[in-house]
Amino acid sequence: MKALFSILLFLTISHWSTAQVRQLSPGQSPGKGSITDFNWLVGYWSGTGLGGECEEVWMPAVDGHMIGTFRFWENGKLVFSEFMNLVEDGESVSMKLKHFGSDLVGWEEKEEWTIFELIELGDKKAYLNGMTIERKGDQLIFQVNISEGGEPQVETFTYTKKSL
Repeated sequence: MKALFSILLFLTISHWSTAQVRQLSPGQSPGKGSITDFNWLVGYWSGTGLGGECEEVWMPAVDGHMIGTFRFWENGKLVFSEFMNLVEDGESVSMKLKHFGSDLVGWEEKEEWTIFELIELGDKKAYLNGMTIERKGDQLIFQVNISEGGEPQVETFTYTKKSL
């Protein structure tokens, strides 16, 4: 009985942690939203993720675009950075991003982006296809599905709002 309880508890916790990051079902239309629904992201954020230190900066929206940058470093060495663009797409919003190594060589091909489509918006919370972003006071939490070796894992980035 104790072993069965342990297995059920593990399965419940596993389901809860992966349910925090949603995926669009095949044929499912993106959720509705506007770039102004993401105004709570604006600012300079510093924290941890991927076993190292991270920073993000989000600028106010202009012309249906909200631009952000990200950098990740370990042991004082830049590992990679990202250029992010939250963009209005009809009645929805998508996050398009490109990764760059420390030498500024892009990971994606020139015409390709990693894209996260909107699924649902809440109060200072956004579910994107493969990513959840939530603001709690001066904390910003990103949960992202990352596949390593074909096995998806949820990676959490936890930031605190800072002054520039």
